Amino acid sequence: MIQNQEELIKQLSDAVVDMDEDKAVELANQIVEQGIDAYLAIDQGLSDGMSRAGQLFEEEEYFIPELLMCSDAMYAGLEVLRPHLKIQHEGEREIVVIGVIEGDTHDIGKNLVKIMLETSGYEVIDLGRDIPPQDFVQVAKEKNAHIIALSTLMTTTMDGMAEVIRILNREQVRNSFKVMIGGGPISQAFADKIGADAYASNAAEAVRIARKLLGGAA
Repeated sequence: MIQNQEELIKQLSDAVVDMDEDKAVELANQIVEQGIDAYLAIDQGLSDGMSRAGQLFEEEEYFIPELLMCSDAMYAGLEVLRPHLKIQHEGEREIVVIGVIEGDTHDIGKNLVKIMLETSGYEVIDLGRDIPPQDFVQVAKEKNAHIIALSTLMTTTMDGMAEVIRILNREQVRNSFKVMIGGGPISQAFADKIGADAYASNAAEAVRIARKLLGGAA
């Protein structure tokens, strides 16, 4: 059973890389039928497949059309798995404001992080993509958020993340929010440079870090 589970999840990852929507749906249904944890299948299957596709894009083996077809396969599998996610939360939920920084419209990674956070019990306010730095701060203040999560896949928009932190400092509310960043060109070194609280390399890690930032078990 364990080997079969691992094989199914690996095939799900491959279906995303292969841009095969029908296969992704078929495998997702098999995963549900076998009672395999949907969260695990999304993390190690669909999310892993998109990470691999992103790597192929960076290496110029895949281009935008291929990446979009990979994301179609990922979302097709997600439609099957999402209703089977077990929501984990007790009492008042902690609030995360999430979005893609201004100048960038790539939101696949952000959407995965959102789903994983919601599944883990967080209230997620999704601002969408191409969001000005001031908007993150404004909404975080209005909603009494705990975390501001910023994403970008473009090097040209990375300074927008730094601008969010500069605004928080100017408005003297930096200590009110934890700032978590992620995306293709982002690194721990960049997070340290701009004064972010944390860097997450993938959706599952984002959940672990969110727990850690807010004093829970990682």
